[in-house]
Amino acid sequence: MRKGPVCGKKDRHLGQPNTKTDSFVMWNKCLLTVLSILTCALLCAQSARLRISGSVTDSLGQQLPAVTALLLKASDSSTVKLTSTDNTGQFAFEDMLPGQYLLSFSATGFVQRWVLLPALTASHTTAPIQLTRSATLLSGVTVVARKPLIELRPDKTVVNVDAAVTNVGATALEVLEKSPGVTVDRNGTISLKGKANVLILMDGKQTFLPAADLASYLNGLSASQLEQIEIMTNPSAKYDAAGSTGIINIKTKKNKVKGFNGTLNLAYGQGTYYKSNNSLLLNFRDGNFNLYLNYSTNINKSFTDIYAYRWYYKADNSTVTNRFEQPTSIVSPVVAQNFKTGIDYYLGKKTTLGASVAGLGSRRKTFGNSYGEWINNNDHADSLIVTASDNKSNWNNLGLNFNARHTFSAGKELSADFDYLAYDIENYQFYQNTLTGNNNYVDGLRGDLPSTLHIYSGKADYAQSIGKHAKVETGWKSSYVKTDNLARYETFNNNTWKPDYDKTNHFLYAETIHALYGNSQFETGKWSLQGGLRFEHTAYDADQLGNPTRKDSSFSRQYSSLFPTGFASYQADSSHSFSLSAGRRIDRPAFQKLNPFVFVINKYTYQTGNPYFRPQFTWNFEFSHMYKQQLMTTLSYSVTKDYFSQIFYSDSNNLIIYTEGNLGRMVNIGLSVSSQLSPASWWSVTMQANLNHKKIEGVVVNPIRSSITQLYFNVNNQFKFIKGWSAELSGYYITKAQNDLQEVLDPAGQLAAGISKQLFKNKATVKLSVRDIFYTQIMAGWTDFQQSREYFKLTRDSRVATVAFTWRFGKPLKSNGRKAGSASDEIKERVGQN
Repeated sequence: MRKGPVCGKKDRHLGQPNTKTDSFVMWNKCLLTVLSILTCALLCAQSARLRISGSVTDSLGQQLPAVTALLLKASDSSTVKLTSTDNTGQFAFEDMLPGQYLLSFSATGFVQRWVLLPALTASHTTAPIQLTRSATLLSGVTVVARKPLIELRPDKTVVNVDAAVTNVGATALEVLEKSPGVTVDRNGTISLKGKANVLILMDGKQTFLPAADLASYLNGLSASQLEQIEIMTNPSAKYDAAGSTGIINIKTKKNKVKGFNGTLNLAYGQGTYYKSNNSLLLNFRDGNFNLYLNYSTNINKSFTDIYAYRWYYKADNSTVTNRFEQPTSIVSPVVAQNFKTGIDYYLGKKTTLGASVAGLGSRRKTFGNSYGEWINNNDHADSLIVTASDNKSNWNNLGLNFNARHTFSAGKELSADFDYLAYDIENYQFYQNTLTGNNNYVDGLRGDLPSTLHIYSGKADYAQSIGKHAKVETGWKSSYVKTDNLARYETFNNNTWKPDYDKTNHFLYAETIHALYGNSQFETGKWSLQGGLRFEHTAYDADQLGNPTRKDSSFSRQYSSLFPTGFASYQADSSHSFSLSAGRRIDRPAFQKLNPFVFVINKYTYQTGNPYFRPQFTWNFEFSHMYKQQLMTTLSYSVTKDYFSQIFYSDSNNLIIYTEGNLGRMVNIGLSVSSQLSPASWWSVTMQANLNHKKIEGVVVNPIRSSITQLYFNVNNQFKFIKGWSAELSGYYITKAQNDLQEVLDPAGQLAAGISKQLFKNKATVKLSVRDIFYTQIMAGWTDFQQSREYFKLTRDSRVATVAFTWRFGKPLKSNGRKAGSASDEIKERVGQN
């Protein structure tokens, strides 16, 4: 049963529009603060310098020339300098600032090596670095070092999608479901570390889609198109302030290796029904041009079984008046196609221009049958209503991007992005209800719900290093969103279709957001400090057009807010580091949730929007300890004002209405532990556990308070055997959980396993995997309404066996040689520079 936002009448717990904020004063405060940050960073600049050097050999002690040596900041893994070893295997980074750094060494045919240096106050020479060969080099074979599945970094967790065998044949949403700390509920809402309202970015850009539509979009995107998933719980001021829980950035693949190359992925899965995900990635780079094309298809069929049992009570909430039992079976075939193509043009060593076009086309049909039985207080069946549904959803999405980047000199860079997104969504609903009992009848409802969404956004970012130990960033971003939602409903009675003006609605919405930010970083000794401030101004206008039985109505609002962020880390020694971060974030209601129109789920279940829905604001605090890049422990505390929650009502006609509004306050105290272990040379384990204690309070007719302690546990085992064999065993488990004030979820989890084999001189891979082996990924729980209660259980086509084949083809262009001690084009490409 899909439950979503709904609203309706003006209730005191839903809140009233706030008065307008003096945006002029806020803009000036923001500008003064940004200037203060920049000035402080400039004053902090110092001139201490040191040298980092060493040598690289293979396992036999032979000196290795032309090894890529990358120097990164230990605090945030950002790139500081790049070089390569000379003919004697020596490398050196000159003129560096005191602080702690991370070294990366990579070369064709060798396993990448990471070395964490201690906090440096003087020049340092590392112990000889030994690289291990990844495989025996054969003529014509390109060997690529394998990335770890999970990378733990001080500022984020990175998931390398291709490193997991069980991601084969999956969709982007299914990959998210098994990522560390991420959960997806039955409505498609994505949560991070037990908290909802996470901002989902695609290649660093917002989708502007509500939860249910975003879930549909990610279900149409093949996992084979994904490169990485970045999970950030407390991002800096450079990022949008939206997402009280943090940001998940889904990065798609984009190859920049010179020459022509490509990857073909073919996958077929079988659950109860078929699933097929296939993709083709092509890339050509030569000279100043880089061209790429990604295309994927997702053809599958799935089912969803929903069981609901409701108890209705008298005003005393203890005496049962009647009950309603409704099992529902839904089958959904879907055909989706996704593409992205673009070009990068390098004007020179300092300037890059780029453009891309992306699109998604999806066709989904949903056939459903439900049997609702009314049971009186004598435990006798009173009547039976059979509902047949035939719904269709057509999605068309187009995205355009133009970007530019210019490096003025070392440490000075300006970048700009301009985006246009368009969504054309068509939804068709048809329900036929047949009642048997004392009063037999047949009625029907059909709806035509087209909607369009146009998004224009632009941003510019400027970054400048001050010496070698300080950096300042500032930028601007503006976005404009315009949507047109039409809902035309008709009812069938007495063999005649007639307009249903109580449900028919036409909603227009326009929103503008302007943002400015300033951010500074400073390193001294064992300390790394970062502080920033972001200012965002939001204004929207909404119009609900009338019909023959309803007058026009409109509402508007504007508000401005400041969002400070701070980060401090201390490197106690080579093994232990500590960090503290804090930030204020916002969640704005999705514009569809502001529309007070009715969306029909079934005859006895509706959802509606809420024009009085206000944004919620959250303060997040985290304290972390990291041990040898292997174990990270984090304590977190967050408090949310005007907390978002689903709200559930029941009326005198036994109709259940879902809405969403601001309920008051939520406090979350959390403890998370992440670890990466290698029990053997062929076995690596990544584990994460999140323990959260929540307190939620608000008003739904009467004051309600709720608290719960919930645990999430995720484990992934990667096995690497001889002769190109590898395997995976992974799973997750969630105890009883709660995201909404009136709803509690039962425990759930799943176990997945897979095996893969390299073929054709490592140019191809065949994989076999099974997800949800024991069929335990079931969503069930309890919802409390006014004078009613419901138990629900949702079962999906989640146990799937998939076989996949991946073929990597093409031949990179050979370089014309390189000079010892300088960075070649190949090295620059690996860190996105040129």
